[in-house]
Amino acid sequence: QLHLEESGGGSVQSGGSLRLSCRSSGQYNVMGWFRTSPGKDREGVAGIDRSGRTWYADSAKGRFTISKDDTENIVYLQLTGLRPEDTGLYRCAAGPSLVATMGWYDRAAMFGTWGQGTQVTVSS
Repeated sequence: QLHLEESGGGSVQSGGSLRLSCRSSGQYNVMGWFRTSPGKDREGVAGIDRSGRTWYADSAKGRFTISKDDTENIVYLQLTGLRPEDTGLYRCAAGPSLVATMGWYDRAAMFGTWGQGTQVTVSS
């Protein structure tokens, strides 16, 4: 059973940056980052597959960067230019390669293993 653990969240002011980490206990096919914000549905933010190909939600493009360290089984999400609307619980999730094939990074139901999450709070 794969285990995921996030870290790196915190409180920053608008325009600030954070780097989130997702440490996996083993190999994965696809890793996605999701966030749940107050009053909003869970949203796919970014994803990466084994070959390093990436996907970003429109809200994340140009501001967030996903990357991975295969030697440590860590996936990073660099957050820059943070806005108050980026506030939320950020969770990483592992899914099958089909997610990458079909471009289903925003479909939370396709991801079978989830971490507990790390909170990001952005103040104006």
